[in-house]
Amino acid sequence: MFTKYANKQHEAYLEAMDYYKNNPERLIEAEHFVMNEILHFIDIHQPEIKRDYDEASYLYPFWKNYPPEDRGRAPKGDQYPWIEVGEQVFGNKLQRHFNSNFSVKDSGLPSGADDRCIIASERIRQILGITDSVWVFVDIKSAGPRDDYNHAVMSPNQISGSGNWTKAEDGVTNSPIRATGRIISHDFYSSLSPIYVLSDGTVAPLLTYVIKPVYSMLKGECDETIGQPLTKIKVANIPNGILLTKNPNYNKLHPGLFFPGKDDKRKDERKMRARISFDLLGEIAEWRIKELPVK
Repeated sequence: MFTKYANKQHEAYLEAMDYYKNNPERLIEAEHFVMNEILHFIDIHQPEIKRDYDEASYLYPFWKNYPPEDRGRAPKGDQYPWIEVGEQVFGNKLQRHFNSNFSVKDSGLPSGADDRCIIASERIRQILGITDSVWVFVDIKSAGPRDDYNHAVMSPNQISGSGNWTKAEDGVTNSPIRATGRIISHDFYSSLSPIYVLSDGTVAPLLTYVIKPVYSMLKGECDETIGQPLTKIKVANIPNGILLTKNPNYNKLHPGLFFPGKDDKRKDERKMRARISFDLLGEIAEWRIKELPVK
């Protein structure tokens, strides 16, 4: 199975890669189209998103004796990790939204974003020209008032890269992306392909998004946290690897777009995470980062 379609996939991949390197505006338009779709989803479903997100606080008596483990740096102990709350509330709803508005494939990959699926439509074909499909990756990263930074920490299996593929038997590899900080810098080894070709010939460029639900911390009379309600939602679009590294090469045009993440030098460099700057995403295009208040 591993190599049955490799030659056909390789040929189709090279054709698609060449097409989108020469027509990057089509990838950009597709990213904008799906960004608007996600924003529309949040707009029409905001009341139930707020309801379900805040329900985690009301359910406190059922989990207070088994709280989620705080994986943050030097936690103070008054803030509960809300990672799975965000993943549960947004992921299921977004999947249902896609199912209602697009043809959907839940094709498997060994690693990737929290939520991912291939969506197809005639409108996507009009945008992309040679295919009607995109593979949408969405990572959901809840944050509280003390970690509501204007960036997202991304792992290598959440970002697409340069997509080098010379021989069919070699498979796809990515050149390192430089994560540039004020003091230190390091290579970031993205592991995702910018384009996928399925066994049935479907060509699906990879589109990457971050949804960051941000909660507040309600305090009681003794300054203890008595609830973590949803207050705003940030949505960001990270450019496809072709746009990042080839044309127009955003990572070169916007130094610091990627900057060092949480990991120290002892970690395997191939697994080192990097931060992606929301401010610089906004410089690339205003629509790539949106902040939505929650009523």
